[in-house]
Amino acid sequence: MTERMILKLDSSGVDKPLLWTAICLALAGLVMVSSASLQIAETRLGDPFYYALRHGIYLALGLGVGAFVYYAVPLALLERLRFFMLPVAVVVLVLVFVPGLGRSVNGSTRWIALPGLTIQASEIVKLCFVLYLAGYVAERKAALENEWKAFLLPLGLLAVLMLLLLLEPDFGAVVVLGITAMGMLFLSGVPTLRFLLIGLIAVALGAVIAVAEPYRVARLMTFTDPWADQFGSGYQLTQSLIAFGRGHLTGVGLGNSVQKLFYLPEAHTDFVYAVMAEELGLLGNIALISGFILLGWRVFRLGHSLEERGFLYHAYLVYGCAFVFCSQAFINLGVNMGMLPTKGLTLPFISYGGSSLLISAAMVGMILRAGAEAEQLKARGRAAR
Repeated sequence: MTERMILKLDSSGVDKPLLWTAICLALAGLVMVSSASLQIAETRLGDPFYYALRHGIYLALGLGVGAFVYYAVPLALLERLRFFMLPVAVVVLVLVFVPGLGRSVNGSTRWIALPGLTIQASEIVKLCFVLYLAGYVAERKAALENEWKAFLLPLGLLAVLMLLLLLEPDFGAVVVLGITAMGMLFLSGVPTLRFLLIGLIAVALGAVIAVAEPYRVARLMTFTDPWADQFGSGYQLTQSLIAFGRGHLTGVGLGNSVQKLFYLPEAHTDFVYAVMAEELGLLGNIALISGFILLGWRVFRLGHSLEERGFLYHAYLVYGCAFVFCSQAFINLGVNMGMLPTKGLTLPFISYGGSSLLISAAMVGMILRAGAEAEQLKARGRAAR
């Protein structure tokens, strides 16, 4: 075993501001999911606390997963296993198309239905690809700065995953995965001109994909003027904007949202932020956005510190997780506020969804472990001298 494989960590090395920010966001999510889902759960299932209790269970499991990753999963082990991550991602994406396993909702087949458990494939894919790409960058950073081949190889693998995601279809996950991959490669030192060239090609392909399906065209047109068809394709966005308008400065009060009473579809999942805007107002939403800004800043700051100290795998794993959190939060908030076209993306830590919560918790555990491992190895080096 290598030195990094036998590290024993305690809680003293935890980045406490980062940890408490993530916990506060998750607790805020539990409160808002409970508030947004009571009437929906009572009408659909006869139990007003159905979604709230399940989300609370997932949150408790998430805390356990995060703690397990922090205390028991050396990042050196993940680095060794990185080559298995891509096959796992492909298998997971293929399983959604297996009859009896794949579950379709609103025309999209994005979930794997197991007894008592539903897994969203894209959440696992994001984690797997970050684990793979972090190892690739750490191993071939010099080649990425000088060779086209080294730059194009991970993009080719990314294209395979994107194609499978588009078949579901899950265009939102494609965008998040693309931003994460391009962000990690950019930070690895890929020449700007080369990066911009590939970026322009990716944007052009994204535009073609966006207009290839009628429903995507409709969403784009609705985004520009949702009130033109407020009872049709613009219904979700107009109801979300009404929620924001009712919130004013301090909101209508926790639990008092009108829009969650079946006006706003998916009030406890993709549009829980709109319910929060209505109930807690501008001040509550500033607090939420500030939480995500603090989380992103702490994670990127940690990644930069790790890279400067030579822990390249740790650094790019942290960067990848940061890009997933920040891009997904930015897109979800933008969709709710009408700044971006509607996409089916959860808000990390906040929206209802067990897969998202568990994967987010695992990522937080890895981020905290990356910082703690670096500190312990640094301390051992000082002691050895």
